[in-house]
Amino acid sequence: MAPVRAFCGPIIHALSSSELEIVASGAVVVDSEGCILQLLRHVDPNDPLGSIAAAMPPAPPDGPPTPITVHQLRPGRFLIPGFVDTHNHAPQWEQRGLGQGMHILDWLDAVTFPNEARFADPSHARRAYASCIDGFLRQGVTMASYYGSLHGEATNILADLCLEKGQRAFVGKCNMSRNSPAYYRDASIQDSLDVTEACIAHIRKIDPEGKLVKHVLTPRFAISCDNEVLQGLGEIAKRNPDLPIQTHFNEAEQEMKATKELFPEFESEVDLYEHFGLFGKRSILAHCCYMTEYELRRFEELRCGVAHCPASNMTVGGGFMAAPVREFMRRGIKVGLGTDSGGGYSSSMLDAMRLAIVASNAREVMSDGKDKGLSIAEVFYLATLGGAEVCCLEDKIGNFAAGKAFDAIVVGTAGVDQGVMTMVGEEDGLSTILEKFVMTGDDRNIIEVYVQGRLVKG
Repeated sequence: MAPVRAFCGPIIHALSSSELEIVASGAVVVDSEGCILQLLRHVDPNDPLGSIAAAMPPAPPDGPPTPITVHQLRPGRFLIPGFVDTHNHAPQWEQRGLGQGMHILDWLDAVTFPNEARFADPSHARRAYASCIDGFLRQGVTMASYYGSLHGEATNILADLCLEKGQRAFVGKCNMSRNSPAYYRDASIQDSLDVTEACIAHIRKIDPEGKLVKHVLTPRFAISCDNEVLQGLGEIAKRNPDLPIQTHFNEAEQEMKATKELFPEFESEVDLYEHFGLFGKRSILAHCCYMTEYELRRFEELRCGVAHCPASNMTVGGGFMAAPVREFMRRGIKVGLGTDSGGGYSSSMLDAMRLAIVASNAREVMSDGKDKGLSIAEVFYLATLGGAEVCCLEDKIGNFAAGKAFDAIVVGTAGVDQGVMTMVGEEDGLSTILEKFVMTGDDRNIIEVYVQGRLVKG
């Protein structure tokens, strides 16, 4: 019998946007392929092996019992699902914190495009992307939806490194055929599409089943793409129904005005992207700060997902923008969290959770109390299962349901694990400890990280 591992101790995960499950003493049983066999909710801490063995299927009459390795969490530690970053510009890892307060298009010209142009050098791309992936894994990001640069070779390097280091990822070559400097623009419309096709082929070659890494079609935003590029990407999407799609949507007033001027025939970006075949269940739309009733209804009908990026929404773009996350959730629109890397100042999903609460509190005031602020349980959902749903990966990751991959974080809160997190008292229950971790913890409390059962930090 193939051996299994059992991770025993307190377990916290989201079952839905409104239901957080807290297991005081349980176990996640994982097979040799890194998939969850079962979640046990009642494990005797004094005899975990006995509890687990009793719950396992009986061994064949003529065979030995299944070998079980028990990983007992130390006191003060608990297990949560890995974080899902639904919107991340990998080249911007090295420009985080620069240009805060600038309007979005000015920030792109002054800070972002010069930085991303450096990824024409493969050696630079390898150094920067290795640091980026390592940094996100240290912070518990087990799945990221990455925008690459426009360079095909650098995008392939990013995919190679994700696979090598064990991070689950969507990796996309950025399509940019216009409205950027001549030094940072696709060579031609056809080249933009040809390089995209080559990147798709490369990623399928290195991970044929898409077990960890997939290409994601990535028109940077409509401003950056000629009609022919958007049309070509739509045709690629139609031929490849397994590929996700990502772009920006109603990020800032300056961006929205420029889009309207370039595409006057469309009343909304919904109509624009839908016209080109880039809008639907597979679409991950970043920001969505300003939404009309029509757009909300079409998001709901087409089942697309929202990547909410509170750090960048409140610091880059030209104002304090609080996206209507409560309204998304009320309507059943998929929504998760994104760090936005350089667009914000923090690469931490814990910071994204905190800032989502701050933005939602502002939204509550702006809506005269209609849109209530988000709870700890809700932002935890957005960072885990909600993000998985946005990426159409809810059948594979996001919580500890049987059959999913074991993407997980071991959180430490006591002794040498405490760092600068709020002290945990003897009287604190797990819900209080989770709140303290979400609001005051950092990467020092993230002790171990697993992706598909593989230890990638710890």
